[in-house]
Order: sequence, then structure tokens, then C-alpha cells
Amino acid sequence: MDTMLPVVITGIGATALTDLWSLARRQLLGVPLPDFGMVGRWFGHALSGTFGHPAMARARPIRGERLLGWTVHYLIGVAFAALLPALWGDQWFARPSLWPAIGVGAFTVLAPFLILHPGMGLGVAARHSATPWRARSHSLLTHLVFGLGLYLSAWAGRALNVSG
Repeated sequence: MDTMLPVVITGIGATALTDLWSLARRQLLGVPLPDFGMVGRWFGHALSGTFGHPAMARARPIRGERLLGWTVHYLIGVAFAALLPALWGDQWFARPSLWPAIGVGAFTVLAPFLILHPGMGLGVAARHSATPWRARSHSLLTHLVFGLGLYLSAWAGRALNVSG
């Protein structure tokens, strides 16, 4: 089974759902939106070999960092979606199941905890942020929403007959 199209659709759909979740979280709870410009800045510096910064906001800006950050955000979502057929086989897209998708979503929280937060000067799992447990809980919940998005997007792709 060719899984490239289902992976791309599932990853984009799940990432879009997390973005909608961020908008809802801002409206309902007053939580600021993620700044994907800072993600682009971090990624741009990482491409040049600099992976850690004491404070990302004070790092040298990267041309086009906002677009780069949004692009990386969606590409990472697609890459994470590829974990489903890698771990559960191509047949997962023929009959998506919730718990593998939620499990992948929960697993993906390790990326910000172990890579992005330390690289941006926040420490492992945002331990140097002003409110570490709040940051951690928001990250985990967002990644669980991503997992739900994987499941829902895979079913949507199946309904559109793009399951390979």
C-alpha cells in the first residue's frame, strides 16, 4: 500500500486541529498562541549548527522566520503521522484506531520537551520557564489533541478514499 498521501493528509489534518485547539485555548483560557516565528528562528539557527540559545527572543532574527516556522510545524506534523504506519503497518490507514493515534500524540510531546524547549533556553520540559508545570500540561494536552487529530484525519482521508 502506498502510504505517502494518507500520511500527508493525516499529518496536515492533525496539525491543523492543533492550531484550531490553540485558537480555542486562547479564546477560552487566555493562553497565548504559539509563536512559530520563534520556531523558525530556532530552526534557522539549527540549520547553521547552533541548537541552543539562552533566550530565543534575543537570538538573531532569521529572514522569513515566521514562514519557516509554520512550514516546519506542518512538516513535523506529517513526519509524526508517518509513525503510525511505521509502528502499526500500512493497514492502520485502512481502519484507523484511536489508541495508537493518541499514543503517537503523547509520544510526540518529547520533541518540545527534549529538543525545542532546551534549544530555546527554557530547559528540558520548560523547567526554566516562569510556570513549568503549566507549560508542560499545555504541551501534553496539545499533543494529545494532535493524536486525536491523527485519528480523525485518517478517518477523513479514508472517507475521501485516499487510504492508498
